[in-house]
Amino acid sequence: MLDVTTDESRVDLVAAGFDAGIHFGEFIERDMVAVRVSPDPRPAIVGSPTYFESHPKPKSPRDLLNHRCMNFRHGSDGVYRWEFDKGKQSLTVAVNGPLVVDDVELMVRAAIDGVGLAFVSDDRTTHHVASGALIRVLEDWCPPFPGFFLYYPSRRQQPAAVSALIDTLRL
Repeated sequence: MLDVTTDESRVDLVAAGFDAGIHFGEFIERDMVAVRVSPDPRPAIVGSPTYFESHPKPKSPRDLLNHRCMNFRHGSDGVYRWEFDKGKQSLTVAVNGPLVVDDVELMVRAAIDGVGLAFVSDDRTTHHVASGALIRVLEDWCPPFPGFFLYYPSRRQQPAAVSALIDTLRL
């Protein structure tokens, strides 16, 4: 039997009684076995043409403090602070704006509607950018980051369902 639970927060698998989990590579404890199940995503900062008619395009992440930015709530982990990297520079920006959501599709829709800027995975916005509904900014500050990995404690005997899941999802 396979029992699937979805939750945005980070969970101690062993303490919670789970056999395996899936999370971004950067959040997986070192004592876990990790199997890649996705390519590395790339973040995108996007806004609508309407938004940029009345707001200048940001030239650096610090410029975002003068913009309406939408925040994303990660379950009990709280509101995500936007992270940027360019060469050896790393910045984290706590943005402000009119909307906090826990649904990526809602955030993309709000960006298209001109509510403000959104920080999302570029795969969620590629067709909107191509159609002109969204404009991407700060692209040089948004390199790819470690994708999703299925992770589990190292054990001699894995449950059959976990082994089957690993075989199915492995890239």
